[in-house]
Amino acid sequence: MARRLIGFMSCLEVMGICVTLSHMSTLTIRVPESLKRDLKRFSKQHGQSAGDVVRESLKRYLAVEQFQALKKKTLPFAEAQGFLTDEDIFKATS
Repeated sequence: MARRLIGFMSCLEVMGICVTLSHMSTLTIRVPESLKRDLKRFSKQHGQSAGDVVRESLKRYLAVEQFQALKKKTLPFAEAQGFLTDEDIFKATS
């Protein structure tokens, strides 16, 4: 097996086929045993690895937090234009 670097991707050649793997790093966190059990149960029920569940959950959490931060920054501008509720925005965009 030969390995070579292609940009930021690593290429693993097996029988003449190049499979690229993105670089991932490891993150170790401490969680209560009950949360670990819940994660194992959830991932098993949904046919996903615990790592996949945690990655997707973290991605969603960060997206929501970024959205909330953006909303907080833009809220004064929206209010100045008369947008006080979600319904106001819905009416203006529908």
